[in-house]
Amino acid sequence: MEITKVGVVGFGLMGSGIAQVCAQAGFDTLVREVDQSFIDKGFARVDSSLARVVKAGRATEDQAKAARGRMRGTTSLADFNDRDLVIEAVIEVIGAKKQVFGELDAVCGPETIFCSNTSSLTIVEMAATTKRPDRFAGLHFFNPAPVMPLVEVVQAITTSDATVATLHAFVTKLGKTPAVCKDTPGFIVNRLLVPYLLGAIRALEQGVATVEDIDNAVKLGLRHPMGPFELIDYTGLDINLHVANILFEEFRDPSVAPPALLKRMVLAGRLGAKAGRGFYEYDEKGQKKPSTPTK
Repeated sequence: MEITKVGVVGFGLMGSGIAQVCAQAGFDTLVREVDQSFIDKGFARVDSSLARVVKAGRATEDQAKAARGRMRGTTSLADFNDRDLVIEAVIEVIGAKKQVFGELDAVCGPETIFCSNTSSLTIVEMAATTKRPDRFAGLHFFNPAPVMPLVEVVQAITTSDATVATLHAFVTKLGKTPAVCKDTPGFIVNRLLVPYLLGAIRALEQGVATVEDIDNAVKLGLRHPMGPFELIDYTGLDINLHVANILFEEFRDPSVAPPALLKRMVLAGRLGAKAGRGFYEYDEKGQKKPSTPTK
């Protein structure tokens, strides 16, 4: 199956990035939000992102305008009835996602492929709410989607090999590298990443070193572009706690049990860069301050 028309449900940070990537790759891209104000905010993010792409020399102004012209918004899922592929990027709550796919299943043709951008939830549970479990998979993009080169293609036990092949080709056309994996919590990246991040928090709890020294050790000793605490703050402490809870519920592995410090910081509202404070403090421009509020 050749994909030409793409729908993205959810036009927040991830949804707008995914939609931009699709439009830049030449796909007719329809985005949906529950309110026009959210659509406007999403397009403002896309416009800023495209401007950065042009400034960096990765696209011309004409190419950016053409990509923007391939995108349009709607508040109605009924408008997705002509899409070849629909990618869901709503809140990371299984009930909300199942509701979206139930509504989409009623309006989209039987050939339409459904995908969730979930980073941790079970694909087959969402697929079971539709009449197309063989044409249902995960497409896990990473933040920021226009920059990150990897997309995990998640094959549930119900996903057909033909669907995986179609999605593999689609991701390649986006200019990304597809990595096919099974429908297990955390998939590939988060299954390996979360124990590492939680291990850094435990090292801090045990007084092994400071936040800054742990981050510097990882960046300089392991050649990672970001330290674990910088990455946790960037992705959000609440998101990391949520994923850790899902992994621990599935595997009961102590390496993915959420540390007490992480729980306390989330309860205190120290969610990372988006809240102005996490393991570091941030100014009004989102620039990191050299402080360790956990001491």
